[in-house]
Amino acid sequence: MYAVRLWSVRHARFWEWFYQHFEWAYVAAGPILRKIGYDRLEKPVAVVERNVKGFLFDCQMCGQCILSSTGMSCPMNCPKQMRNGPCGGVRPNGHCEVKPEMRCVWVQAWEGSRRMEGGDRITVLQPPVDNRKRGSSAWLRIVREHEKTGEAA
Repeated sequence: MYAVRLWSVRHARFWEWFYQHFEWAYVAAGPILRKIGYDRLEKPVAVVERNVKGFLFDCQMCGQCILSSTGMSCPMNCPKQMRNGPCGGVRPNGHCEVKPEMRCVWVQAWEGSRRMEGGDRITVLQPPVDNRKRGSSAWLRIVREHEKTGEAA
């Protein structure tokens, strides 16, 4: 999985493009999803999301995905779960102080964000993780948010 995660960060621009072209489809499906029932869909959608994003990005399913802001590098892979940048313990070679064999998630995030058109999103301060949402689908959360605001993708 680690090798795939590194590959995904190197191809962050592709994943940004893919997401931009995919998001409209599931936001457009919002009325159908609402009729089926978000509560009924939560578990099966979360399983699919966990498998897809877990494989590609080593996603930890926090339920508040910010991959598009972090260069497709899931910050929840940080051993300290730093949500807004590195801890200050990044080694000179760019590796983690806690797991020296692993490149710092935030070094990866910075590199990935530089490849993306929306690369400046990495500088936006993120709220703390709400652990009550852990394991839930960020995809369904986005659909519900679009419905509440009336925005189209």
